[in-house]
Amino acid sequence: MPKSRPSNSPHVTRRVAVSALFAMFAGSALAATEQQAIAYMRKVAKDMLNAHRQGTVASFRRAIQRHANVAAIAEYSLGQYRSKLAPGQKQAFYTGTATFMARYFADQSREYVVAKYEVGDAKPDGKDFSVQTKVFLMNGKAYTVVWRLSQRGGGFKVEDAKVMGFSLVYLQRGIFTSFLSKRNGDVAQLVSALNR
Repeated sequence: MPKSRPSNSPHVTRRVAVSALFAMFAGSALAATEQQAIAYMRKVAKDMLNAHRQGTVASFRRAIQRHANVAAIAEYSLGQYRSKLAPGQKQAFYTGTATFMARYFADQSREYVVAKYEVGDAKPDGKDFSVQTKVFLMNGKAYTVVWRLSQRGGGFKVEDAKVMGFSLVYLQRGIFTSFLSKRNGDVAQLVSALNR
C-alpha cells in the first residue's frame, strides 16, 4: 500500500506558496486598478463640477465626450430599435445623444446647485468598476451617485450613472424607445430631433 505524502512535503509547500503568490499578485493588481478607477473618477467629477458651474450645454457636452462611452450608451438607448440604426446615421446619432445628455445635466444644474463632491471607493462590478460619489448641494442636501466605469484602451470610460438608485442610461433608453415606438421605429426622426 503506497504511503501518503506528508502534508509538509516540498511538493505541497511549493503548491501552497505558488497559490499564495498568485493570490497576492492578483489582489495587488486589483487594488492598483481600483486606485486607478478612483483617480479617473476624480477627473470626471472635477470636469463635471466645472461644467456645472458654467451651466451650459456646451460645457457638459465637452465633459461627456471626454469621459463617457457615448457610442455604447447611445446604442444601448435604442433598445429593440438598435438594428435600425444605419451605419451612415451613427456619427450624427452619437453627437445628438451627447447633446441630449448635456441638455439634461445643464437643466439639472439650474435646479440642483452643487457645492462640492466626495469620491468614495471603487468596487469590482463584473468586468467594470462602480465608484460611489456623494454630492453636496448648496441648500445643504446631499445625494449619492454611483458611476459605472469600464476599462477602455488602457484607461476608463463612464458607462452609466445611478442617481439615488436610478440608472440615467436606463431612463434615457425609455425616452428614446418611447419616441421611436410612436414613429414606427424611424431612427432618422430621432437623429433629427436630437440634433436640433
